[in-house]
Amino acid sequence: MTSNHLNNVSQAQKERLFHIDFRLRFLGAVSRADLVNRFGVKAAAATRDLSLYKELAPGNLEYDTKAKIYNASGQFTPLFDCSQGQVLAALCQGLGDDYVGVHRALITAETPTQLNLPQLDVLSVISRAIYQKKAVHVHYRSLSSGHTNREIVPFALVDNGLRWHVRAYDRKRERFTDFVINRIAKPRLIAGKVLPSHETKEADIQWNRIVEMHLVPHPQLKHAETIEHEYGMYQGLLKVQVRAAVAGYVLRRWNIDCSEDHSLTGAEYHLWLRNHQTLYGVENLVIAPGFKSPSTDQVHTKDQAVISTMEWGDVE
Repeated sequence: MTSNHLNNVSQAQKERLFHIDFRLRFLGAVSRADLVNRFGVKAAAATRDLSLYKELAPGNLEYDTKAKIYNASGQFTPLFDCSQGQVLAALCQGLGDDYVGVHRALITAETPTQLNLPQLDVLSVISRAIYQKKAVHVHYRSLSSGHTNREIVPFALVDNGLRWHVRAYDRKRERFTDFVINRIAKPRLIAGKVLPSHETKEADIQWNRIVEMHLVPHPQLKHAETIEHEYGMYQGLLKVQVRAAVAGYVLRRWNIDCSEDHSLTGAEYHLWLRNHQTLYGVENLVIAPGFKSPSTDQVHTKDQAVISTMEWGDVE
């Protein structure tokens, strides 16, 4: 929190003020109904919360009399601080956007170190664009083409296990692809008309196609029953459905051997994709361990997959 004026405000009202601040920052708008629905307060209490927020941060919001909502102003400055983890949890899972205070673990736990969480000033513009269905002008840095200016139409955040991407339509290359959020700079919402249908997620074939993968213990394992138990398999099989657009990420993250003859021998390969034919037509398989490109007969090992994923998410 950034204001001493909040010292005399109850914790319950701080939660609601935080919610107002969060929605303005990351969705670009908030209404009285949002507070009523989220916290179960009366309309009069929601009105008082919005009035108090306007007193605390008068330059942060503008009222749209026609839509009866408050929009974030161009001079918006967050009233509350929040962590990247909190923001991503709220945006992707609907959790964590209504908690003000210090976050403490309930028990001792350790999670993998995150090397490159998204910058919130960039993420806030991207999330607004997704929520409001708008295009964004960005400066983007690619390993293959360096610095470029792009207009993209984002519609989803994607966690590939190592970093965060945004799935978007690229107006320059006229196709859907993934952009690494931390390679985006100076994002700016583009005011305009309703997006053309070919730029919306409904037109993204890879996003809308569902791939069912049949995973089994890798044949090289001595005690396959251990993996069956660990992954909760039924009769030695685990069926997983994922979007084609993220299938490569899932296969690489879990070190799933995608070769037809389960030929990868590393100790990290506990799972084998039994129905490799399900990957026909999936585009991002350059990072899938053991996948053989039909056109080149090239098999991707884990090391090659790691190198390839450095380029994946670029648009060139």
